[in-house]
Formats: sequence, C-alpha cells, structure tokens
Amino acid sequence: MRRVKTLAYEDEVSLVEHLDELRARVVVSIAVFGVALGLCFWQNHLLLELANAPLPGGHDKLLTLGISEPFTTTMTVAAYGAFVLSLPIVLYQAYAYVLPAFSKQQQRTVGPLLLLVPILFIAGVVFGYLVVLPAATKFLLNFNGSQFNIQVRARDYYSFFGTTLLACGVVFQVPVGVLAVTRLGIVSVRQLRQNRRYAYLGCAVLAAALPGVDPVSMLLETAPLIALYELSIVLARAFGEPAALGKPVSEKP
Repeated sequence: MRRVKTLAYEDEVSLVEHLDELRARVVVSIAVFGVALGLCFWQNHLLLELANAPLPGGHDKLLTLGISEPFTTTMTVAAYGAFVLSLPIVLYQAYAYVLPAFSKQQQRTVGPLLLLVPILFIAGVVFGYLVVLPAATKFLLNFNGSQFNIQVRARDYYSFFGTTLLACGVVFQVPVGVLAVTRLGIVSVRQLRQNRRYAYLGCAVLAAALPGVDPVSMLLETAPLIALYELSIVLARAFGEPAALGKPVSEKP
C-alpha cells in the first residue's frame, strides 16, 4: 500500500489528490482496526473477564440464548476492545487529514484541543469502568431482588457495558467544547461563571439522557459533569480567551 503523504498548509493539491489521501487514511484506519479486532478476539477470555468484573458476586456466569449467541456476543466485546485499541491511530489519521487546512497559528490553537480529546475519552472510560458500572450494576441487580429471579443476559449486559463507557468517554469531552467556544470568542469566561446554575441544570439533564435508567448512574454521571464544567472555566481563563492566543488588542485613542 502506498505511503500516506502528509500535506502542509502551503501545499496546493487537487480534489482528486485530497480524495486519494482520504481513501489512504481510511484504509489505514480499517486495517489497524482489523488487526486490533483479531488481537482482541484472540484474547477474548481476558476481555470477557474484564467486562464481567463490575458485576456483583453471583452474576459471573451470564445467560445466552440460541446457538450463535455466545459467538456473536464474544465478537461484540472484541469489537469494543478493538475500538479502544485502534482509537489513537484512527484519531491521528483524522487529525493529519484535517490539520493542513489550518495555518500554523491556527494549528497552535487547535492542536492542544485535539490532543485533549483521546486523553479525556480514556479518562472517562476509566471513570465509567471503576466508578459508574460497579455502582449501577449493584443497584440495578439488587433492586427488588426478593421479588424477581434475576438472571443477566450476556448480550444485554455487554450492550449496557459498552454504551455506558462510551457515554462516559463522551461526557468527559466537556472541557474541549468549552475551550473551543472560548477560544473562538463565542462565550467569555465571565458568561460561563454567570450561567453556572443553568449549566448545572444542563449537566443533570444530560446525565439523565445518557445510557442507564437508574438514579445511581445519573448521580455518578452528573457529578463529574459539574466538576468538568468548573475545570473548563479554569482552563478557559488560563488558555481559552482570544487575548491569550496572542491576538493584538486594539488600543483606544
């Protein structure tokens, strides 16, 4: 496969060359995901043990129905793992394709934001795995436990597992969004402070809309949202306002 050419801001290329670069980067991303999927399927027992760890005791053996469900469920879990493993390479390919469209000054502005995306995503996944999932599964599987014969179906649990971790990863992108709008001058730090109450309400509404129908998940997802909003204000004050980007400030006569 032909090596992907990295373009600079000054380079002039045709539409065909842009599409050719895009195709090459998509092929690289798919190939990396395929390798990661093969690796995760090879180590599927380890992945399943990690996925089952947040479950309370007595639910380590999950229920499957049908002949093919053990295989399809294992493939689904392997795909979740492959997505996480291949994410840095896929994001790099996306960044490398988009960044040449920005000038060097703009790249200095956008670059730190792009670097924050995978870091915060991984932090959100770790928080969801260590905090949200154990508390949510314990609450849900013990709710009215004396009234039900509770058995956990593998397909449903792994779907809940994947969507919850994905939601936590997305939620942790709040600082990136706040920094972006402050750098662009759409919102000021003063406005962020003045609208704290509305932001807190928005955090609660967003947490309620995320996967997980129980109040424990909602509270555990609301708390980091509020903390991330406050962190965003601190970061925006330090790095986010247009004046901090080196733009000249006009002096009044």
